[in-house]
Amino acid sequence: MQTVQFTQMRDGTKAEYDLLHEMERHYIAALPDRILGALRALDDGLGGYRVSRLQHSLQAATRAERDGADSDWVVAALVHDIGDALAPENHSQLAAAVIRPYVRAEVTWAVLMHGVFQQHYYGHHLGLDPDAREAHRDNEWFAACERFCERWDQASFDPDYPTEALEHFVPMLRDVFGRAAFDPAIVGE
Repeated sequence: MQTVQFTQMRDGTKAEYDLLHEMERHYIAALPDRILGALRALDDGLGGYRVSRLQHSLQAATRAERDGADSDWVVAALVHDIGDALAPENHSQLAAAVIRPYVRAEVTWAVLMHGVFQQHYYGHHLGLDPDAREAHRDNEWFAACERFCERWDQASFDPDYPTEALEHFVPMLRDVFGRAAFDPAIVGE
């Protein structure tokens, strides 16, 4: 494999940065495959639930799709817990960072905030504020996040729910993560 010669970024040449840029282009194009790998790894994650984190994610995406959600929402439901393994204390932020360049800001915000919104369902059992989400009531996307959590996320722990397989979502995932990053027509920035 071809490599650059510099040991400090400031010493790199245009030719070296052109090489790195081309390599990065290919690496970015393979992002959907890495996301699929991270999703598959959720099948062997946190225990205690009646379904694996992968099955939970697939159920959430299946529910979103059956609810008529567009591809941004379905893929967000699929990857919303992708940060569980590496960021268990802030998995929502990690997942939001992953999808942010490719989906509408509303969808990113819902994924970012879903951890806080989910406390509504269990916070009272653990001494956490079940109404912590109320601090965001004035946000224009509050209702969207509330719907995301109520209809797709918190409801997706049912081992008997007829859930689509990961392969069903692969074309949609490839489409969303194959978009140009930070396209203003999509992300709204």
